[in-house]
Amino acid sequence: MTATDPHQLTGAYALHALSDGESEAFERHLAGCEACAQETAELRETAARLGLAMAAPPAPELRARVLRSIGAVRQQRPRPSVPVLPLRAGPRAGTLSRWALAACLAAVAALGATTVWQHEQARDARARADRAVRVSDEIAGVLAAPDARTRAAALGGGATGTVTVSRSRDRAVFAVSGMADAPSGKVYQLWFDDHGTMRSAGLMDRGRGRQTVLLEGAVDGASGMGVTVEPSGGSERPTSSPIALMSLPG
Repeated sequence: MTATDPHQLTGAYALHALSDGESEAFERHLAGCEACAQETAELRETAARLGLAMAAPPAPELRARVLRSIGAVRQQRPRPSVPVLPLRAGPRAGTLSRWALAACLAAVAALGATTVWQHEQARDARARADRAVRVSDEIAGVLAAPDARTRAAALGGGATGTVTVSRSRDRAVFAVSGMADAPSGKVYQLWFDDHGTMRSAGLMDRGRGRQTVLLEGAVDGASGMGVTVEPSGGSERPTSSPIALMSLPG
């Protein structure tokens, strides 16, 4: 496996998009790389400016539309279990006893399982790192877009949120600080408000009071965004009253 170039992780690090282990590894690289240190400082300064935006309360009709949209959530049917097929006993392998044969097969299976597990772990780690790079690049592109517009609001409990929209890129970025942990078994879910119809825009990471999130999907003419508390894994539609509602900047 080829390790991700640490020079590509400046944006992800500045926007708190790396895991704890990835952050520690990048900080070791940062101590000896002047170019990355300068770029990280510039990206952090850009992200910090988001918190200086003037807060604007959501329009009353925005909250009313969201509350009306909370209805019954279609429950997913449980997936049928995969039938287990019995193994057929084969002929005896020469003079090797069945116990010895079973032990050999178990050892081979264990070795194969370990190899597959290690390969999958390495593949998953690389996929996470690649995704972090792509997301950080997309976030940086939205924040630096000439038509980027920003709006901030108080979310309650001392938390503040800022949404930045680039209509030319058709994407939005949500930055939050001071966010309390979601209740056990719950997660914060982001939504686009398509003029009364709520559309999922992804989930926030658990246990991170400060984070910057690229909203999933195109803005596509949405008039606002919101945050709700949903069951782990998210919901197709909001199942609770929003803890935050914000009109998107023009």
